Amino acid sequence: MEPIHKEYSNGEITIVWQPALCTHACVCLRMLPNVYRPKERPWIRIENATTEELIHQVHNCPSGALRIKSEMEAGPLPNGKSIL
Repeated sequence: MEPIHKEYSNGEITIVWQPALCTHACVCLRMLPNVYRPKERPWIRIENATTEELIHQVHNCPSGALRIKSEMEAGPLPNGKSIL
């Protein structure tokens, strides 16, 4: 059985959340409280932050439960910036 994951896209990037990896360190909540709202469904409101803010936050996820689909998977960003 494949692990559960959810995808959230803003048209530029896609955030992939893998709940089995989440350690609930709440880094995402502290960095972008208007995006990560655990009491709501869907709990990730990707439209409430810029692509750059989202990329920065995801790279700070200590567990790796949040990731951004690679440019090869999702295509390059419209602004030409790298996600790494």
